[in-house]
Amino acid sequence: MLHDPLGETSAAARRDSVNRFAFKLANVNGTGSASANGLLMQAIFRMGIPVSGKNLFPSNIQGLPTWYEIRVDRDGRTARTDRFDLMVAMNAETYARDIDEVQPGGWVLFDSSWPLKPTLLRSDVTFLGVPYAAICAESFGGVRERTLMKNIVYVGTLAALLDIDMDVIEGMLAEKFAAKPKLEASNTKAIRLGYEYAQAHFSCPLPIRLEAMGPEARARAAADAILITGNTATALGALYAGATVAAWYPITPSTSILDAFTELCEEYRVDPETKERRCCIIQAEDELAAIGMVIGAAWAGARAFTATSGPGISLMTELIGLAYYAEIPAVIVDVQRVGPSTGMPTRTQQGDILLCAYASHGDTKHVLLFPGDPGECFHFMVRAFDLAERFQTPVFMLSDLDIGMNDWVVPRLTWDDAYRPDRGRVLSKEELEALPRYYRYSPEDWQGVAARTLPGTSPKGAFFTRGSGHNKLGGYTELPDEYQEVMDRLARKHWTARNFVPPAVVETRPGASFGVITVGSCDLAVREALSELAANGLAGDYMRVRGFPFGPEVESFLRRHDRTFVVEQNRDGQMRSLLTLETGAAKSRLFSVRAYGGLPLQAGQVVRSILRQLRETEQAVRSA
Repeated sequence: MLHDPLGETSAAARRDSVNRFAFKLANVNGTGSASANGLLMQAIFRMGIPVSGKNLFPSNIQGLPTWYEIRVDRDGRTARTDRFDLMVAMNAETYARDIDEVQPGGWVLFDSSWPLKPTLLRSDVTFLGVPYAAICAESFGGVRERTLMKNIVYVGTLAALLDIDMDVIEGMLAEKFAAKPKLEASNTKAIRLGYEYAQAHFSCPLPIRLEAMGPEARARAAADAILITGNTATALGALYAGATVAAWYPITPSTSILDAFTELCEEYRVDPETKERRCCIIQAEDELAAIGMVIGAAWAGARAFTATSGPGISLMTELIGLAYYAEIPAVIVDVQRVGPSTGMPTRTQQGDILLCAYASHGDTKHVLLFPGDPGECFHFMVRAFDLAERFQTPVFMLSDLDIGMNDWVVPRLTWDDAYRPDRGRVLSKEELEALPRYYRYSPEDWQGVAARTLPGTSPKGAFFTRGSGHNKLGGYTELPDEYQEVMDRLARKHWTARNFVPPAVVETRPGASFGVITVGSCDLAVREALSELAANGLAGDYMRVRGFPFGPEVESFLRRHDRTFVVEQNRDGQMRSLLTLETGAAKSRLFSVRAYGGLPLQAGQVVRSILRQLRETEQAVRSA
């Protein structure tokens, strides 16, 4: 009989743990809690402990509930969990919900300046009251300062309760406020107030606590790992790839890519002597204008990109089709969020897979890249530009809000000065002069790519063509055979790209009885789920798709398994659909595991879905 391995771990075993627990901070948006939560996350990271942080925030400026979830695990299992051992309840409006989420035997830290309602109390949870409002009223002046400092005071309390290294915290404050000594002093004071109150009133540390990894592990973490968001890493990748043009229209959750790229360009794209800017960043009037600017800049020879989300892709589709058919490189970053329509802009999802694969009207197929973390956002952004120019076509990089806006621990990014962009087939002046005549779309090479030219290279490289019907020489046509000839070459070109996209990550396990396929930010949760299943005698092979068109390794994985679970974050199983459309896999052999509520995937969701479907299969076999 199949059973749920997640149900076997006792609450006590989960609680009494060093460097293996999760806690959640409940607050109000706009009160400065993000700084306090980031300070906690950074401090744990600097102690060398594997950690993740998930920011769950509303789509308004301030006033609504916001949560920050931190999970530490000495073995590196840092996917999102809903098993919280400690709740920092700082928002009275959500007390009932927050307290309900604490595991039996856990703890609730709250502001005891006002008593809790008796109906909120639980006999299986320990309540730790700290009069934060009263402490701040006595120690700080001004309503705004008291509100902000209250969050910093709870950092001090948690430092005592969880045994966070105070030297690390105070060192971070010194770094952050090096030019603002008054702010450093007030923040240090607030942390000390919280720390000393906890030491005086509670038994510190709690059974759940942190312990700095050994000196070697801490040194290795400091040297080999960084804490970074996917959007920042994407901007760094664009800079490294040589991008000089970006056009965009603000949209959550992609806006911070252009914010970061702008800052980077101010440092690295401005001549230090002449102060001349060697970049062009334009906030367009809408997404349609933004992609038009990108296509125009790329046609002129610049490496150009835009960053958006699903609603922006919808507006761009006609011009994306133009770039596909006119064979103009363009890089489009889609940081996916919940849809349809404008959906929930501050929640994560993977609902744009099919939209991007076939964006535009008529027959189009686009190159897609699927990073699984910020480190891959950096590297895949470079690959996106190289692919776009090699194949003279739009290339999409599909991130999501979880990757884009949350801090992840990833290997330190490497910068190779020997890197040279792959510009693809671009004819020089000398090559053009040697030709009897230049045709834009003929002849093609083995990859299905014809040589392009850049404006101003040579009069021989000038051409006129249409974004609608043209023949292989670039001339106007409405003849079926001539139009189909061009369309067939575009299909061959796309098929060839399968050998150049990042290959899927494939891992086989002895005795595997099924396969599991996933994509993007699902990686950590799926790996944890597979470990849980394997520990209970259910081994499965693993594949994470990283590019489309699918490489031969994807077809091979599908052929090897009679039963494959496709794990993704959307309602309709879009990756499963793409696999059935673009490979020879039988739909009956692919089973969907889906989560689409807007929160990052959890291992338990994967385990329970796979177990349920395995049970159903067993029952069907017995009843047959």
